[in-house]
Amino acid sequence: MRHVRFTLQRKSVLMGMLFTLPWLIGFIFLFAVPLAQSFQFSLHELKLGESGLELEYLGWDNYKNAFYVHATFNRILTESVIGMAVNVPLIIFFSLFIATVLNQRFRGRSIARMIFFLPVIVSTGVISSLGWADYMSQAIGQTLAEGGFSSLGSFELKGILYDMGMNRGLVNYLADAVDRIYDIISSSGVQILIFLAGLQSIPPSLYEASRIEGATGYENFWKITFPMMAPLILTNVIYTIIDSFLNSRMASLLKETSFKLFDFGLSAAMSWIYFGVIVLLLGLFTAVISRRAFYYDS
Repeated sequence: MRHVRFTLQRKSVLMGMLFTLPWLIGFIFLFAVPLAQSFQFSLHELKLGESGLELEYLGWDNYKNAFYVHATFNRILTESVIGMAVNVPLIIFFSLFIATVLNQRFRGRSIARMIFFLPVIVSTGVISSLGWADYMSQAIGQTLAEGGFSSLGSFELKGILYDMGMNRGLVNYLADAVDRIYDIISSSGVQILIFLAGLQSIPPSLYEASRIEGATGYENFWKITFPMMAPLILTNVIYTIIDSFLNSRMASLLKETSFKLFDFGLSAAMSWIYFGVIVLLLGLFTAVISRRAFYYDS
């Protein structure tokens, strides 16, 4: 009997397929069928008849209704995309900055790490179901709307930045980020952990060699830390985009259309449009960042 010899590359491929197999089986049995059904529903009107669920074929009418008839769909979709485009860079830079700080050696580092991960615990399902997080968010939002401490801080920040001669658009962007600091911190917990794990995986020998060559901390960050973090920046960007869309007003609109108005066909059509926008943005961001990503093993 002839024995088949596996090369190292072929063994790696087989191991990869073996580890991917549970996800593939789960996707086929749990996601593929509902995904196909939702597209089918988006082309029909669903009615509950005597024989059960009845489908009446409408073609692309649900998609046309979403774009041309529904009063708020276009506006909410546009606001969700713009909100994502504004929030993602802020969350990524804030997470990388905090992870870099938390990676330094200082007294109380463990407590500081726990504090920055608290928003993730607060936003878990159990506490969210109690409504505590929503009440807190609304209270803080109301405080900001009434001209609370953050608005005062952004006003002072604007004056300082204007005096420094910075561009007005950039100043407004930074001031808006200060006003939304609660949202940014509460959305950065997972990203900080990913960056922190990446920072601790950078070989210390790289920094030792750069110090011997006389490099400063600023040069170390831009020449070593930032390039080594590029693959994780891509990972965090993808995670942040998906997370921002899951918690956007579009998700609430889809739920209301389905379970309050019971227009499942229109909701399915909106979901597919929303899905298409997310895939398009993910592909665009991935293509742009992948060109700049540096992989140490390669």
